Amino acid sequence: MIDDVGPGDAADSGRVSFSTTLQNLLWAEAKRREGLALHDHPHGLNALQPDSPATRRLHLRHLEVAAECDLVAEQVMADVAARAGRAGASYPEMGSAARITRQAARNRWPMAVGTRWYLHTLTGRKDPHGVSLALLRSRDKAVSTGWEAVRKGDAASGGVVAALVCDSERRVVWGCLFDFVQYDAVTTDLPADLVEVPDAGEAHTRWVSRWSRFVNSEIERRAARS
Repeated sequence: MIDDVGPGDAADSGRVSFSTTLQNLLWAEAKRREGLALHDHPHGLNALQPDSPATRRLHLRHLEVAAECDLVAEQVMADVAARAGRAGASYPEMGSAARITRQAARNRWPMAVGTRWYLHTLTGRKDPHGVSLALLRSRDKAVSTGWEAVRKGDAASGGVVAALVCDSERRVVWGCLFDFVQYDAVTTDLPADLVEVPDAGEAHTRWVSRWSRFVNSEIERRAARS
């Protein structure tokens, strides 16, 4: 009978295998630095005599190698984080991968995430709105592009009715909509449930729906107030 192995079991098994391989490499390097061939005795940590001078030297050599491995790992992670950032990864994603917080990832690799500003625009006066997305390298350019698109004044005939800009971590930093009373673009603050923009999938679809409802209600509120 073959036991069922779930995805979690396979992942755990893979991590154990990786850990064992890494430990064997460290042990082999410690022996090499002590002038011992890989297949020379002692063959493992459990074969060491607990209180001999040779054992003490080998343990210290092992500790030296392990400490050096930690430094190498930091260098590797910094390089990989930079590559991930160039590929569009965010600090929350890097933090999740490295099992640290988003802020810790930002502090650890401050230059990893490049400057990206996402311009979201909403078109059409009523539902269903059309949505578009543009990627720009300057915050000022993203804001000015969104502002000009909204203030053209053709929102009633299907033009851009609202725009917002979010940073590389997809947090909204600016937003505006078309005020049909002033007949011009006006800046607006977004509610808390809109300031974090999911990048894809069902969560993003729900976010767009909430943004559409907010824009509609805000335009109606401004019209009623006049």
